[in-house]
Amino acid sequence: YETIGYKREVITKKELSMKIKFCGAATGVTGSCHLLEGEGHKILLDCGQFQGGKKQEEMNREEFPFSPEEIECVVLSHAHIDHCGRLPLLVKRGFKGRIICTDATADLLDVMLKDSGYIHEKEAEWQNRKNERAGRPLIEPLYTFNDAVDTLKFVEPVLYDQLVDLNEDMKVVFNDAGHILGSAIIELFVSENDMTTKLVFSGDLGVKDRPILRDPVIIKKADYVIMETTYGNRVHPKSGSSIEALMEIVEKTVKRGGTVVIPSFAVGRTQELIYELNRYYTENNKYSHILKGLKVYVDSPMATTATEVFRKNAQVFDDETKEYILKGENPLDFEGLEFTRSTEDSKLLNENREPKIIISASGMCEAGRIRHHLKHNLWDSRSSIVFVGYQAEGTLGRTLLEGVPEVRLFGEDVKVSAEIHNLEGFSGHADKNGLLSWLSGFQKIPKQVFLVHGETESKEAFAATVREKLNISPMVINGTSEFEVESGSMLTMEETIKDALDEDAIKDLKTRITKINTALEEVLKNSSIAVGSEIGQDKVTDIHNSVINLEKDVVQLSAALVK
Repeated sequence: YETIGYKREVITKKELSMKIKFCGAATGVTGSCHLLEGEGHKILLDCGQFQGGKKQEEMNREEFPFSPEEIECVVLSHAHIDHCGRLPLLVKRGFKGRIICTDATADLLDVMLKDSGYIHEKEAEWQNRKNERAGRPLIEPLYTFNDAVDTLKFVEPVLYDQLVDLNEDMKVVFNDAGHILGSAIIELFVSENDMTTKLVFSGDLGVKDRPILRDPVIIKKADYVIMETTYGNRVHPKSGSSIEALMEIVEKTVKRGGTVVIPSFAVGRTQELIYELNRYYTENNKYSHILKGLKVYVDSPMATTATEVFRKNAQVFDDETKEYILKGENPLDFEGLEFTRSTEDSKLLNENREPKIIISASGMCEAGRIRHHLKHNLWDSRSSIVFVGYQAEGTLGRTLLEGVPEVRLFGEDVKVSAEIHNLEGFSGHADKNGLLSWLSGFQKIPKQVFLVHGETESKEAFAATVREKLNISPMVINGTSEFEVESGSMLTMEETIKDALDEDAIKDLKTRITKINTALEEVLKNSSIAVGSEIGQDKVTDIHNSVINLEKDVVQLSAALVK
């Protein structure tokens, strides 16, 4: 360095660089997976499954664009299969690290991954019966139920807002994304010598002012942002108009003697539908005469179990839903709601031609019991099929929305005579305006914003909107690609974390503590000290994490008492 001092700056910058490799959700909306490399560490953000047509599904069997055994840990944004669905495959191919996620996500993973493994086994069995008859070689399932069970051993749940060490150079904080139960916006702090780079991964952002879940957290500062753009080119109808539209569809369908079939994601959309229907079933309104005696069936074992997980995790509900619970009401249950688990009960729903509402998975109609319900109702002009979530390219759901006159189900051609409806107001994804509002929350323009998790048209349209409205030039990611980024500001890790837990955040802690009960006076005293004096950052973080744990315990106890 003394003899070639003029090269020192270049060499140092090279040593302090961090690489981001986009390995999934780079061309479409599924397969979320991003690799971060820095200071000798390799971290994955999500490890999701590709979903859609055959071409997308085949991508799941390709080799990962990295060595699974070299991955130190996976930081998981949420439990939807397009974000977590290849975790068992990662483990199967050599990963032995930690899987860090929120506690609610960990509960849902137990449901989602086991179910996914079971489906892969059944699909392989079905395909192999065809292959045997045709003299073709047999195939193995992508992974099995037991592979999913093995994967769950690596899961380490944490709470929202807690500061968690990934290693000696990286820390992470999970913020509520408001998308599904446990979904998170991830703040990742990477320390390199005296410099700290802050990267924010949006995960999937939810919609403001929606039932059950809290609004997505606004993040103030970041050096780099990886952001989803599922609905980057569309604006949703207001959710209130969507539930009203659903009730109008129900009324018309019931009057003509048909069944309302709702393909719904087992986690998130199903519970929101239950919550919204609860209000109409329990209050007097103009649809009461129609709803009296009308059964609502949730025909999905996974959705049934997921609803139980929701009830266990009331601590992450929004204030309105918590108030329901504290008043002794159950917002996820009502007279007329029935959950079916067995295959026999599911079949009986289609044998019974009485008007009813059937909510069934999968939400894109690619697998599960929904395909049977479509087979028995698509041909019936009295019935209605109502989509309430995103339909990816190549899926049966997208095909039906595009107006195809006939589909093939279980080897049989079925004419599409039922009414097809699309209520985007129920979507769990933020629309263009919601995405723009979240991105505008950054007080300083990040060095770079990477747009992922969207079809090309959506990403390009959102990029144009961001350039026009926010004067930010985001980078549209298309296909597997790698970028080298410079380190952030000359700050220590402690200074950077302190910025995340600023004075406003500490004052908020005081307010939240006082809502718990007088038995927490000692914690309250400590937080008051934190606001009014110079106190170590470690102490503030400890107080912060203690409050989060206490809040969880209190709300869970309230929910248990209601039950």
